[in-house]
Amino acid sequence: MSNSVDLSPLGKTSAYRTDYAPELLFPIARQGKRDELGLSGTLPFFGVDIWNAYEISWLNLRGKPQVAIARITVPADSPNIVESKSFKLYLNSYNQTRLASVDALKALLLQDLSAGFGANVHITLTLPDDFGQLKMGELDGVSLDRLDIDVDSYNPAPELLRANHDEAPVEEKLLSHLLKSNCLVTGQPDWASVQIHYAGPQIDQESLLRYLIGFREHNEFHEQCVERIFTDILRQCAPQQLAVYARYTRRGGLDINPWRSNFSTATRPPNLRGARQ
Repeated sequence: MSNSVDLSPLGKTSAYRTDYAPELLFPIARQGKRDELGLSGTLPFFGVDIWNAYEISWLNLRGKPQVAIARITVPADSPNIVESKSFKLYLNSYNQTRLASVDALKALLLQDLSAGFGANVHITLTLPDDFGQLKMGELDGVSLDRLDIDVDSYNPAPELLRANHDEAPVEEKLLSHLLKSNCLVTGQPDWASVQIHYAGPQIDQESLLRYLIGFREHNEFHEQCVERIFTDILRQCAPQQLAVYARYTRRGGLDINPWRSNFSTATRPPNLRGARQ
């Protein structure tokens, strides 16, 4: 069951439970924001939200602390997102919880998070012996940030976007590290790098960079920003194929990395932690 964002723990003083408390998870329906974008029925994209959780700890049956890093992959067609502070509080509720094994932890995570998101999620746990195998990497693409432009608008303006429909279509990846939006509830800044991969009429790069910078004073959750970017580019520039992937910086031991695509041959993007994450 999803809830109104006004009822979430975000922006409120919260007690940190250290005993297992799945009721702390706070789901929020995706459809409300999709309605704002005019998205109903069949979605124009598929995709995932990739969560990385760096602050997972529990006790073994002898009371010794254990730690792990988790990757949680959530399908974009799940009915809910889970508010990130509630996710953090839920993970902290394991801190003094005794569990028989890593498999027992994973089973609880799968059960609770699938219930919260309203769809089956995929979870990978990395234990300390394998921390060294985790890799870093940056999104690839032609940097939009090289462009020397004037900017005077800091709210999303899809009318800025334009593409050249008079010449042959192209396929390219464009990249910016200048995406910043703000938490829908608290107004705290959320920072991200974003990759635009498309095939179709060539998108004007200056207009795209101005559009992305336009999120700087915009209040919306990560997943909602990426869906807004995808929808605006699809409608304004009419690419035949489009993918938008944002890697957001970590907050509270969690980073969220939404990916939306309509590429018929698309494969899930790599989960490589960027330098700012």
